[in-house]
Order: sequence, then C-alpha cells, then structure tokens
Amino acid sequence: MDSSNTAVKHLALLGSTGSIGRNVLDIVRRFPGRYRICGLAAGRNVALLKEQIEAFNPRLVAVADEEDARGLRESLPAFWGERIVGGGEGAARVATLAEADMVISAIVGAAGLTPTLAAVEAGKNIGLANKETLVMAGELVMETARRTGATILPVDSEHNAIFQALAAGRRQDIKKVILTASGGPFNGQDQRTLWSITPEQALAHPNWSMGRKISIDSATLINKGLELIEARWLFDLPLEMLEILIHPQSIVHSMVEFVDGSVVAQMGIPDMRIPIAYALSYPERLKINLPPLNLAGTPPLSFQRPDFDRIPALKLAYQACSRGGTIPAAFNAANEIAVAAFLDRRIRFPEIVYAVAETVNRCEWRPAADLATVMAADMAARLQAESIITALELAAGQKMARRTTPSTTAATAANRIPDQP
Repeated sequence: MDSSNTAVKHLALLGSTGSIGRNVLDIVRRFPGRYRICGLAAGRNVALLKEQIEAFNPRLVAVADEEDARGLRESLPAFWGERIVGGGEGAARVATLAEADMVISAIVGAAGLTPTLAAVEAGKNIGLANKETLVMAGELVMETARRTGATILPVDSEHNAIFQALAAGRRQDIKKVILTASGGPFNGQDQRTLWSITPEQALAHPNWSMGRKISIDSATLINKGLELIEARWLFDLPLEMLEILIHPQSIVHSMVEFVDGSVVAQMGIPDMRIPIAYALSYPERLKINLPPLNLAGTPPLSFQRPDFDRIPALKLAYQACSRGGTIPAAFNAANEIAVAAFLDRRIRFPEIVYAVAETVNRCEWRPAADLATVMAADMAARLQAESIITALELAAGQKMARRTTPSTTAATAANRIPDQP
C-alpha cells in the first residue's frame, strides 16, 4: 500500500487493453494513492475494457469501433452512456481531457499518432510507448512539443534506458547512443530455415512478454529499426550517433558513450513495469517489488554488431531514417500490413521484410510537413504493400520459382532503395 502524501496524478491511458496498457494499470493498482485513471481508450477487446472500467471508474472511455461502444454501453449501468464514445475521434478526446496530468500513449501502430499528437498540441505530459508517433512524424511532433511546452518521457525500455543514462553527463559530451536488441527468437539461425517459421514460433520471444505485433517485429528486427528512428527524434541526435548492438540476454537495455570513453548502461530484468513506473513517477523512483537483477546468477553478457546482410530490416530502417520525409511513415505502414499478412498465414516469415523493402522502393518521397501529408503517405504505402503481398500469394499459388534465402529477398530490395530523396 502506498502511504505517500504526493498529490494524485491523473492519467489518460491510450491502449489500455494492450500489453503496455495492462502493465500501466498494474502500477496504478500498486500505488492507488499516487495515480488515478481519468480516461481509457482501447481497440476491440471490449470484455477486458469492461473489467478495466469497473475497476478504475474513468470519466471518459473511447472504443475504436462505434458498434463495440454501443454494446459496451448496453452492458453497463445507464449512467455510463455519455461517458463511452466510439469511432476515430474518441481516443483524441481521451488524450485531451482537461484533468489529465499525463497521457500514456500505448496504442499499437499508426493508430496512435493522431491522439498522441492531439495530446502534444494540448501541451500534455506524455509517457510515450507508441514509437510509431515519432517514426511517422518525428519532426512534426517534436516541433509541436517545443511550441506547446509538452513533455515527452519515453516508456519503451530502450529509450527509457537512454533517458536514464543521459543524466550521467552533459549533452555536448555525448559520443554515441547504443540501442541493444535481443536478436529475437531466431538470432543466429540458418537463414534457409526461416521459410518454415510459423506465427506461433515467431510470437515466442525468448525474454520479453509482449503483444502479437511487437513480438513479430522483434523477430524480424524491424522493431529495433523503428526504435532507431524514434531515438533520432526523441533525443534530437544525428543518425551517425546512433548504433545498434545485438545483446541476446536483454539485461543491458541501452547505453550512452561519452567523449571521455565512459559508457553508462542501464540494466535490469526484462520487465516493462520498470520503465513504465519510472516514466510515471519521474524524477522519483517507485519501489515496485519486482525480483531484483541477480548479477551473480546472470549468464555472461555478450554483444555483437548486426550483420546487415543477414538482418536487412536494420539496413532498411537506417535508409528510411536517412531519407526522412514521409519514407519512415511508408516503412512503418508497409510493416503493419506485412505483419498482419504473416499472422494470417498469407505470406512466409522472410517475406515480411521483403514486402516492406519493395513498398518503400515504390513510394514517393515528400516532406512530412503536416499530419495530412503523413497520413496520406501511410495510406498509399498500405495499398502498395497489400498489392505486393497479393502478388506473393499469387506466385505461391501458381508454384512459381521462389527466392531461396531471406537475405536474397529483402537485402536485394533494400539495395535498390536510393539513399537520398
């Protein structure tokens, strides 16, 4: 039980039924005297959302689908009628609640951009777990935050680790920021075997418990590419100061190297409640009573540079970040379509990255000047990716010759992408 006299912080939670959202609510339950949920926004898991409504009694609830919202209203007492909204604008209403001291952006994918940007425009404090917000519109979002005074605190474990490590020195003394990646469940596996990978195998991350989409992204390493682009904007660093290292043990969550040779690392057990709690309580730290990191019992820690030929997703991400404009939005949109196709068993595992590479190849570069331009690029990339996936399905159905290794499929497409717009 929390006995602190700290003023209650009111939270609006976007993506309450997802993995991050559920962990946020776990922290709120542990510290009822510190946090109060004033708003919830969710997708299609209405049964879980109803449980959350009954447990936390928010003032406003948003459901993505109007029909789901109607069913939720009918299943709850009548006074909930006006407090439950459905449709595309509902999450933005939750994100801009006047009483919200902090907005936790944990909606998965591009759907999180519009409500998160609305919260930034309202000058809210943001706990950012939706990396796609900065991947798609990093320059726009960060410029808006500077204008409105919104504060963005990272919730993702890697960016939260960087945020903590940066406190050890002056900004002008930073030499390099190093994001670590577990390598996913297929790290080091023979490339030829990846063609037979099932969705169930790809969802089985060795270290982290995550949602379906991010688990597949971690298996392809596209997730680390998205985090690279996010870090570029969140910490306002040039791409050449960002590095990725494969770290299978997932104990060192990220590092910062300073000009004097010092490397400051943030370490901990792989549990998302640690970075979530720090973002919620910053600059304080909460005693959340999780198992401590047992350094004496931890296996030896190893690090290796990624092979871009074996992991073409990372090369694609560097290229997308370098080109900028609407290309990162296209990169993200194509990946969302390709991951969904893989989970539906329409394409095979190596074809996820191939579809993303081919989509980015075919998309037009434009400056990401405003939300409308970004969303138009997102939609165009989704249509292009769907066309590519349909062609892959047709080829498979006709038993046409298929590429023999994933490095050939994706890396070849990646090599055709121009480095500059």
